[in-house]
This record gives sequence, structure tokens and C-alpha cells, in this order.
Amino acid sequence: MSLNKSIKGERGQALVLVLIMLLLGGLIIAPLLAYMGTGIKTGLVFEKKTDELYAADAGVEDAVWKIMSEVASLPSEENPMPLTYTVADVNSKDAGVTVTYEGKDSEGGDVYLITSTADETEIKSYVVLSGGFGMILDSVITSQADYTLQGPTSVTPGEGEEHGPVANYNGDWPTPEELAAFYWQDVEDEVPYASGTLDVKDWAATGIGPLYRDGTLSIQNSGASGLTLQLNGTVYITGDTLIGTINHDFTINLNGNTIFVESATIGSPYALEIGNKCTITGSGCIIAVGDIQFKPNLNASPGDYVLVMSVTGMTYMQPNGDFYGTLAGSSEVQIQNGDAYWTDPSDVEGGLNFPGGGGGGSSGRSLKIHTWGIS
Repeated sequence: MSLNKSIKGERGQALVLVLIMLLLGGLIIAPLLAYMGTGIKTGLVFEKKTDELYAADAGVEDAVWKIMSEVASLPSEENPMPLTYTVADVNSKDAGVTVTYEGKDSEGGDVYLITSTADETEIKSYVVLSGGFGMILDSVITSQADYTLQGPTSVTPGEGEEHGPVANYNGDWPTPEELAAFYWQDVEDEVPYASGTLDVKDWAATGIGPLYRDGTLSIQNSGASGLTLQLNGTVYITGDTLIGTINHDFTINLNGNTIFVESATIGSPYALEIGNKCTITGSGCIIAVGDIQFKPNLNASPGDYVLVMSVTGMTYMQPNGDFYGTLAGSSEVQIQNGDAYWTDPSDVEGGLNFPGGGGGGSSGRSLKIHTWGIS
């Protein structure tokens, strides 16, 4: 057997280089793998903390919704027992939530402490619920000044009884700006209605709303008598408004919605005048900032609830038929015809579209988050 002769100049340099590379690789790879392992562990920790934070924040958001909706199980001044519950399976985490009633602030708002915990992450948030005008709806007549009953009229419940008429009401009362902001949300995406006249015959088939009219508006019927105009959303009008004062008879079905007139006109011509060519049916709100003259025919039943309210002026009532709901006015409520009965607004399907009436799943009150801290 013969041995191959070494090629000239071949002294094993490649072997040395390979050994050096292996040595360097050994020195580098081990720490690199360790670093990668640390990075993976750190990433998992951050992922865990992020999931916990999302879950805890979801608990806070759920509690805020409950407070805004004023659910019956919330703690209160009368029943301060904390509300404790679980928001399950948020990013595979559960959040334990506790809502504690902390009393009232200097402006009469209700203060709540929300504590939401997901594993090792805890969020504490102090929130204040203020405003809300639901107590206005609690009486057959609610007036910041006085009320007058004239002619063959009566109110039920009577004076001095629960839900009976209230004069010199000193509870929360909305400003025009608050109501304008509240109802603007319903129509802000609508193209303004261009005409100063809305003819019922053109809209009887489809109904109207949400509708926004920047200016005066006259709702009348030049078509056949007896047409019905159904509201499918809020009707927001900035100027003086006439409904059913001329032409042929028609019916407006409020259908749980609101007519809001931003005009602040006091005296004749009124901010809102509803005449005897119009019949009102269904539940809903009829609100004007200024004076209201309310003289329609009423086709209502004890299952209906209607709020007729002048925010800064007088509500002058002379309807044909029995009224069910609440008559409210700032300077005065005056009734000259018909009988008025209080009914419970909480029975309105879907809630009444009024701050404090529960429409849209919200009480309409304002909530401010004062603190929000993580630990």
C-alpha cells in the first residue's frame, strides 16, 4: 500500500482555520442562544401583561357602561353594597370587577370607584356620573314655576299625590345647549332638509326621521285627509315650527321618537305650534326651547307616554282628547282642555329618547373619568 505524497505547500492551514471558527462559534452561539431564550421569555411576559391589561381595561369599560345605563344592581346612596362580577374570556383572561359607590361630589354628581383585576394587573378608576333629568318625567305636570288648570280639565294623580303635579320644581333641569347636544347626535350625519314645508302626502309611505332642518318648518298635508306620518328617528328643527295648522287632517305617530325645536321664541308666534289638523298618537317627546302651543287631537291610551316640554318658556295645552305622560314647562304649564294622566315612562319600549329616559340603552347623563391608574 502506498501513501499519497503531500502536495507542495500543504501544511494543514485549513484545519487550523476550521478549528478557530468552531471555537469562535462556540463562544458566540451559546450566549446568543441564551439571549434568544431571554428574549422569548421577555416577549411572553410582555404578551401576558398586555393580555392582562386589555382584560382589565375591558372590565373598566363594562363597568362604565353599567354606570351610564344605571342598571338596577349598581350601588347607590340608598344601597351602598358594592357590585362585584366577572367579565369572562378577554384574550383568554377573566377580569374581576368591583364597583363601589363613593358618595356625591361638590356638584351633586355620583362618584364611583371601579376596580378591575386580571391576574396580576389591576386598574382603578374614579368616575363621576352627573346630570340626568329623569325626575322631570316623574310627575303628570312638572313646572319650574307654576301650573294652571282651567276649564273642564283634571289631572291624575291629583295635587299632593305621588306623581301628581309639581310646581316650583327645583331638581335638575336641562339647558337648551344640553338638549341640543343630546339630539344633535341623532341627526349630525343627515343632509339638511332644504324646504321650509314638509308635505305629509309626500312622506306618508316612508315616514320621516332622522331629519334635520336648519330654519323654520311647516308640516302640513295637502293630500287626502287621514294620512299618517310616522317618525323613524329624531326630527330636529332650529327655527319656529308649525304642525297641522293648515290644510287637511293627518296623524303623526311618534313611534318612540322625538321632535326637538331649537327655537327660543317666547309668545306668539310660538317656537312650536301644533294645531287641530294634527292628531298625535304613540309614545315619544315633543320639546321646544321656547313657548309651545299644543292644540292637536290626541289618540292615546294608558300604554302611551308623551313628554311635552318647553325648556325656557311656557307649555300651553288645549288638546282634544286625553293626554298620557308629562307636561313640563319652565315658566308655566297651562291646561285649558282635556284630562291629563301620568303614565310610567319606563314602560316605553326601547326607552324614551330623553336624557334620563333610558333611550338607546343610555340614561343620557354625562360621565367623567377623573382617574385611571394601573398597578
